[in-house]
Amino acid sequence: MPINFDKLSIQDKKAYLDKMRHSAAHVLAESVKKIYPSAKLTIGPSIEDGFFYDFDVAEPFTPNDLASIEKEMEKSIKKDTYFSEREVTKEFAKSLIKDNPYKLEILAGISSNEKITLCSHSNGDFEDLCRGGHVEKTGDIKAFKLMSTSGAYWRGKESNPMLQRIYGTAWESKKSLKKFLIQREEAAKRDHRTIGRDLQLFYFDAVAPASPFFLPNGTVILNELYSFMRDLYKKYNYDEVVTPEIFNTDLWKKSGHYTNYSDSMYFINIDDFEYGVKPMNCPAAALLYKSQFHSYRELPLRFADFGRLHRYEKSGVTHGLNRVRTFTQDDAHIFCTIDQIDNEIKSFLNMLSESYKVFGFNNMRFTLSLRPEKRVGSDNLWDRAETTLQKILDGSTCDYSLEKGEGAFYGPKIDVFVPDAIGREWQLGTVQLDFSLPERFELEYTEESGSRVKCVVIHRAMLGSMERFLGVLIEHTAGSLPLWLSPLQVVAIPIADRHRQYCKSVVDKLKLSKFRARVDGSNERMNAKIRTAQLQKVPYMIICGDKESQNNSISIRSRDGINQEIINIDDFIDVLNDERSNRSYSHR
Repeated sequence: MPINFDKLSIQDKKAYLDKMRHSAAHVLAESVKKIYPSAKLTIGPSIEDGFFYDFDVAEPFTPNDLASIEKEMEKSIKKDTYFSEREVTKEFAKSLIKDNPYKLEILAGISSNEKITLCSHSNGDFEDLCRGGHVEKTGDIKAFKLMSTSGAYWRGKESNPMLQRIYGTAWESKKSLKKFLIQREEAAKRDHRTIGRDLQLFYFDAVAPASPFFLPNGTVILNELYSFMRDLYKKYNYDEVVTPEIFNTDLWKKSGHYTNYSDSMYFINIDDFEYGVKPMNCPAAALLYKSQFHSYRELPLRFADFGRLHRYEKSGVTHGLNRVRTFTQDDAHIFCTIDQIDNEIKSFLNMLSESYKVFGFNNMRFTLSLRPEKRVGSDNLWDRAETTLQKILDGSTCDYSLEKGEGAFYGPKIDVFVPDAIGREWQLGTVQLDFSLPERFELEYTEESGSRVKCVVIHRAMLGSMERFLGVLIEHTAGSLPLWLSPLQVVAIPIADRHRQYCKSVVDKLKLSKFRARVDGSNERMNAKIRTAQLQKVPYMIICGDKESQNNSISIRSRDGINQEIINIDDFIDVLNDERSNRSYSHR
């Protein structure tokens, strides 16, 4: 029976697209084998917005090859044959794939209690060792396109053979595919890596893989973001703290990170002891809390920490600022009583909403992520934490969906998603309820009765990784940042050399009001200087000639090319002050 995609819930839409894209990867594998019989198949999962499949082939795929493969896929889809799965024994599967070392390795990794399935959509003519999870028929793959090809190491390890990966995208309708392709084209123009290079914000060097170097312009933006967060911390009564970056692994074992997160951590040996570089601030915050005795009268305590974190990410998944190995977070931990949970989370959601409006992010979407398979803490604690968060969301006006198995290893969480200027969703904020950390670290406070009881820990972040948020913001604004965030806010352009001194006096006055301004004293013509300032995304240009210098005034031009009236410099400074102090979301 046909699926009415538009009537599905957000979670069901995601699940259906996942099955469709996995099915498209299966059709891709069959088509490649038809055209290149000697190709060896490896893996072909669905991914965000599409799918890929890795092949061991003699020569890299070309754009013409992709066009031929795409036509072969279209033939298979047009036949509208049913997908089928059959469960087989490990020995039987091994006999079918005996000439494929990659599939044999996958098969060897399947435990004895897992079922082994072979999947087909062509009456058994082509079968693939596959976990299953397909749409009903090939014809249910309504719209797809092969996007690109690249090299990829088997299992992501450089010591393994180099394979050829084909990326594709699949959607429930041609309309959605067209929308995605247009969005992708626009996204390419907004790529933060390109804009970051052009505006001299940051760069990467092979000596520190996936670890950005921030140039002066980029550092200005980060510092303005930190100032913005600190202003909110004052308003919402947070205390900022500073904690070390390296801890003895005894701490990571106690917190559960050593067991549950060590694959993403960096370890070093010092004086015959093993230490771990912190991937999260949570255990450090727990130590801070535990360093003193606390009464119920002191709670809640809100510790904010901009500590630098390090997490190992495979080279295949790192991407500009969006996924790096070293970063800071607008991270905070709230230590409170059970009765304070409701108010604290509601207060955080208000704080989060206030912060997003400043950046032009609206229409928030929420997910409640529940317990993962790999976790710490008893089922009773998880029951209590999940019920508490769900009750808070049910009592609010927020729309949310449940994400089974997606919680942090120490507790369930609410994640917040926002769409950017071209409609892509980004996960930014998160709030996580943790009953396990107080148990592990014996985090207590004294009740009014005098007895000692465990507190509750709330982990929360609004922008998340500051590096990643900067990447998102650059793409959201296409690099035209609001005045308060712009590294260079005003550039003064003299019409002729005789006007340079007047421009300098104007800039000096702007600098006294703490605006980032400079004179373009280059030998270029005025129009070329204006063009340069527009390319550098400078919010305002002031043009100074005879009329302006004689009348102690300036002509204003915004970066979108709009010429404004000639006004007094003091009046202009008043306009800038209003725009800066209000942190107006204006990115002309």
